[in-house]
Amino acid sequence: MNHPEKMYNYNAWATQTLLGRIKELPSSVLQQEVNTSFPTIAEAFAHIYAIEKCWLQVLSGVSMPKALEACLPLQQETLRYSVDEFVIAFNELAEQYKLWFQSQDDLEQTIELENPYAGTRSIQLAEIVLQVVNHGTYHRGNVSAMLRQLGHASTMNDYSLFWYQEPAKSI
Repeated sequence: MNHPEKMYNYNAWATQTLLGRIKELPSSVLQQEVNTSFPTIAEAFAHIYAIEKCWLQVLSGVSMPKALEACLPLQQETLRYSVDEFVIAFNELAEQYKLWFQSQDDLEQTIELENPYAGTRSIQLAEIVLQVVNHGTYHRGNVSAMLRQLGHASTMNDYSLFWYQEPAKSI
């Protein structure tokens, strides 16, 4: 497994780990309002999901403007998801990423990324994968802070914990 794929697997694991913690809490916690970067935890997860779906389309050859047009409505569609629905949606998305990784021969390949917010540039597919991971990490941090603001503990989902979820490799 290559490094970008391993990092994406961490991203998927960390999201499921945090959703698992939220599943232990009252179902109302997803829709409780907080004073932070997102008004609710559900909105944070809806955003993460829509953007990860968007980047997958870009990785698959769709222009970023078209991917955004297709995926940003998903943020509104998933706002009322239950924890179980988010678990399913993120699992399905992880399977789609897995299939994409299996179809790739060269993650160092560059594409022209036409970002409507920042302009056009050449970028490697691996860099986009790392953007997906970094974005997810950032917003899972938001969710952890939101949980604390609501009076609940979060859960550890650091990359270093992910290492110990994998079978040990002999040297």
